[in-house]
Amino acid sequence: MARGSAGESVLHRHLRVLESFDAWHPFLTLSEIADAAGIPRSSAHRLIAELEHEGLLERLPDRTYRLGVRLWEFASRTPGAVGLREIARPWLGAVHERVRQHTQLGVLSGRDVLFIDRMSTRDAVVNATLIGGRIPLHASSTGLVLLAHADASVVADVIAGGLRAYTERTIRTGADLQAQLRTVRENGYAMTEGHIHPESRGIAVPVIGPGGTVYAAIGVVVPNDKVSPHPYVELLRRAAAGIAHDLAIAYRPDVDERTHGIRSLVSGSRRSLEYLESLDADPHDGIPPAGADRAAVL
Repeated sequence: MARGSAGESVLHRHLRVLESFDAWHPFLTLSEIADAAGIPRSSAHRLIAELEHEGLLERLPDRTYRLGVRLWEFASRTPGAVGLREIARPWLGAVHERVRQHTQLGVLSGRDVLFIDRMSTRDAVVNATLIGGRIPLHASSTGLVLLAHADASVVADVIAGGLRAYTERTIRTGADLQAQLRTVRENGYAMTEGHIHPESRGIAVPVIGPGGTVYAAIGVVVPNDKVSPHPYVELLRRAAAGIAHDLAIAYRPDVDERTHGIRSLVSGSRRSLEYLESLDADPHDGIPPAGADRAAVL
C-alpha cells in the first residue's frame, strides 16, 4: 500500500478526510476539512478531488463538501450494521411502543459504541445518541454490555485511552470499570444511572449472534427515577431473543454452506426477493424479457 512521507498510508489519509464530517458538521469547506484532518491544504485538495471523483464526497454549489451517497451504498451492503438494523427494527419498535422514551441498537466500533438505530419521542428524557453517532464504551449501558463481552485487549485499550467523564457518576478509573464489567457479566445486563446526564438512566442487554458471540446490544434510555429496572430488562431480553432468532434464520447456511446473500440483509415479500436474486444472475442487466408482466414482481 502506498505511503506518504510520514509513513502514513494514502488510504488512512483519505479516511482522515472522511472522518472530518460528523452529525454537527455535515458540510465543510476545503480549509475546514484540512484543519479537521490535520493535513496541508494542498494535500487536502488532492485527496478531496480523488474522493469526489469516486463519489465518496460531493461538492455543493456553495463550494462546500458533504459525504457522498456512495458511502451509504457501501454501508447498505454490510450484514454487520445495516443488515442487522433491518432485522432488528421490528423488535426495536416493539420495545419503543412500550417504553415511549429512547430505544437504541449499538455495535462495537473501536473504543466506542456505534449506534446504528434509535427511536425516540419528542418529550423523552435527555439522551446523547444519534443514528450513526458514537459514545465511549465505558460511559453508556449499551457500551458496557459490548465491552463486558469483548476481548481483554479491548478493555485495556479503552482504559489506556482515558475515561471521559460526562457527570460525577461516569466511570472514571480502570478499577471501577473492571468491577462494573464483572457485574454486567454476572447480571446479564448493564445499567448506568446518570452517567451521561443526571436525569437519564440507560439499561441494555446483549444480542447474541449466529456464532454464539455478542453481536450487538439493545437498550433504552429512561428517566433516572429509581424505579426497578427489571421490567425494562425483561422487555429487552425478549426483544434480544427475537433478534437473535431472526439473525440465526437470516444467516443460516444453505446447501452449499453459504449464507443467503441478499436474504440476510433485507426483508420483503418472498417473490420480490427471488426476483432480485434472479436479476443478479441475469446476463441482460436485469431487464425483464419482452412481454414479461413487470407488475407481477413488485
